[in-house]
Amino acid sequence: MEEMNCCCSGKMTQRTPEERRALLNRLSRIEGQIRGLRGMVEQDAYCADILVQSAAAGAAVNAFNRALLASHVRGCVARDIRDGRDEVIDELIATLQNLMK
Repeated sequence: MEEMNCCCSGKMTQRTPEERRALLNRLSRIEGQIRGLRGMVEQDAYCADILVQSAAAGAAVNAFNRALLASHVRGCVARDIRDGRDEVIDELIATLQNLMK
């Protein structure tokens, strides 16, 4: 996976078409869930019903994060460690700390 410059951390990751498609499909489902939540609020749906759907959207985001993290560890982190760039370990630890807030 080749890296290029980006606006965020200064890095980009080239993904396979299959990986990109799977991540985008997950994000599309999450977008749909969020739009559904908005619609429920606009229609004054019962709070408990909205909370159940919100929890489902949160679980979908967590699943997206797990899939992306697994890919990151298998690809980017493993490659950088093999190349002697051990600073990637500190970056991974910081990323995990952010995910666990």
